[in-house]
Amino acid sequence: MHSPTRSPTLSRHAAAVAVWSGALSAVLLALVSAEWGPLVSFDRAVAEGLHDSAVRSPALSRTNRILSDWVWDPWTMRALVAVGVVWLWWRGERILAVWTVAVSALGSAVQQVLKAAVGRDRPRWRDPVDWAHYAAFPSGHAMTAAVTCGLLLWLLALFGAGRRLRVAALLVGAVSVLGVGLTRVYLGVHWASDVVGGWLLGACVVAVAVVTYERTVASRQR
Repeated sequence: MHSPTRSPTLSRHAAAVAVWSGALSAVLLALVSAEWGPLVSFDRAVAEGLHDSAVRSPALSRTNRILSDWVWDPWTMRALVAVGVVWLWWRGERILAVWTVAVSALGSAVQQVLKAAVGRDRPRWRDPVDWAHYAAFPSGHAMTAAVTCGLLLWLLALFGAGRRLRVAALLVGAVSVLGVGLTRVYLGVHWASDVVGGWLLGACVVAVAVVTYERTVASRQR
């Protein structure tokens, strides 16, 4: 791959994502905190329908647990970030390596602060098919996947990766981000809005980080 290059177009797109994802995250956070009736009813209807399916399909539930707890687990996502950071460090991109670690850590911090602040209860079932700890909003799995995949896609674009590699990475990233969110709802450990909140917040964290890097660190290096 080439050396990292500054991209005004990428910065503009990231700025737009930051604005829209941030605004939608704020609206969703307000609705969840206020326990808005239509949202609560929607979450409950989706959760109950999927839970019935999970109880009737133990094999499918086991598959979802493997995907959720191993393939797309937050620690698996963080391991991917660690691989990227080692690669950056090996290439001599020390500032970018530290930046990547900081963004990943920021995503985890935002997630935990909001969980504590909102304090939303997870779905509760008489016959659960899986278990999870801590508060529900936002989904840690969904947010960590969004931050990780967003960061890795940004790095590929930054280093001028070929079109085929970028398209393949985009497809794998999209499947991972969407997939892990669906597994969390299917397994009955999150409400649908928890997952959407994780996606939006993850996108916002990465977009803000990209814009900040492009307009500060990258501009000063060139």
